[in-house]
Amino acid sequence: MNINIKNLWVLNVAGVEVWITETIFNTWIIMIFLIVLALIARIKLKSFKTIPRGAQNAIEAIVEIFDNFAVDTLGEKLSYIAPWYFTVFVYLITCCIFSVFGLRAPSADFATTFALALAGFLLMIILGLKHRKEQYLKSFFEPNLLFFPLNLIGELSKPISLSFRLFGNMLSGTIILTMYYGLTPLFVQFGIPVFLHAFFDVLFGGIQAYVFVIISLMYVKG
Repeated sequence: MNINIKNLWVLNVAGVEVWITETIFNTWIIMIFLIVLALIARIKLKSFKTIPRGAQNAIEAIVEIFDNFAVDTLGEKLSYIAPWYFTVFVYLITCCIFSVFGLRAPSADFATTFALALAGFLLMIILGLKHRKEQYLKSFFEPNLLFFPLNLIGELSKPISLSFRLFGNMLSGTIILTMYYGLTPLFVQFGIPVFLHAFFDVLFGGIQAYVFVIISLMYVKG
């Protein structure tokens, strides 16, 4: 495990250098895994049964729990965006799980967390204009015109603070584990790290994924 993000390949596309970093490569691995998992789930659901069993029961339970969570947070009116945030949540959880097996979590790279936060920010603006129209634009000038710069800064700070929160927490776990491997003798690097990975990667990472999603949902609702 390493704190620094490695640059694996440099591709030349139409005279422009494209760097394939460790974050990008690991993201591809996770994407392939999730796509295969989604295809398997889709095949399993082809033989849909009225009384679910086995894999169908597990899939329906997971989707129903998140759907109810999204409805409670967003309300029925905005619940149609729940699939996007379900995808984000599953992606972040998978990043945490894969890091247990030595794969550097893409969520420990600010480029990844900022991209996810920026997508949520753009979604917030689009839904604000769609559902509130001129009221949303008017909110930037409340209580009067002089507050426009502060209101604008407040809106722009949302994706920045959200991305830094997730990035900082995930990177801190990576730093602690890297220090453990670098400062301890080889004989204590077996067994004990399992508990550290379980705490910092799975438990702590899962909590941060939940926090990231629920704050994003609250921004959209607001």
